Amino acid sequence: MEFENFLIITVIFLLAGLVKGVVGLGLPTVSIAALTATLGLPTAMAVVLLPSFITNLWQAVAGGALREVLKRLWPLFLAVVLTTWLGVSVLAVSDEAILSALLALIVILYSATSLMGLQAPRPGGAEGWLSPLVGCINGILTGLTGSFIFPGVLYLQALGLPRDILVQAMGMLFLVSTLALAGSLGGHGLMTQELGLQSLWSVVPALVGMFGGQKLRKRLSEAHFRKILFWALLLLGGYILYRSL
Repeated sequence: MEFENFLIITVIFLLAGLVKGVVGLGLPTVSIAALTATLGLPTAMAVVLLPSFITNLWQAVAGGALREVLKRLWPLFLAVVLTTWLGVSVLAVSDEAILSALLALIVILYSATSLMGLQAPRPGGAEGWLSPLVGCINGILTGLTGSFIFPGVLYLQALGLPRDILVQAMGMLFLVSTLALAGSLGGHGLMTQELGLQSLWSVVPALVGMFGGQKLRKRLSEAHFRKILFWALLLLGGYILYRSL
């Protein structure tokens, strides 16, 4: 690994892990956006895999509601797995600048809706067909951009789940998306040995950052930190969009 890339990856995952430790989410979003702005989208998508898997594994399987989450949301998760491959197939033959701009729009939209406190309406009786539809869209966008958040996170928030179950459901979404993306990138020859080693190293600063963030959580206002986070993501998304266009 070149020293410059080593330093960039280390700093980004320390920051992303810190965010994850303080607010319980944001590592894939922060890291994929920052890596895209510095190293490019294909590299970002590969490097984020192992840190995302390891930091979301515990969130996905712990919490006591795994069976409930799977029973209710398996159509969403299955659709993500089936369609991520399709997204990566398009990625393999597409212009990186266009897909980087798409990632920027996703980050901007997610940040803006979070800052404004907007929430999708509850699906009610439409949940039966909305879950696989949202999963398909989420999977395709994951394959195209490496982002796991849209529209899956907004949909999960709209279900009105208790906080602990919502956190576990988001962990499951991120974990399933990470595994599907890893398999799809590997199947299309986009996961090289060098990128694998970079992803492996990224686990170390991500865990260090998480530990530090958990310590800081007691001293910081989570609401204030979230506002800073989403403003930073909004600006970062704008920068990626500007550079792509």
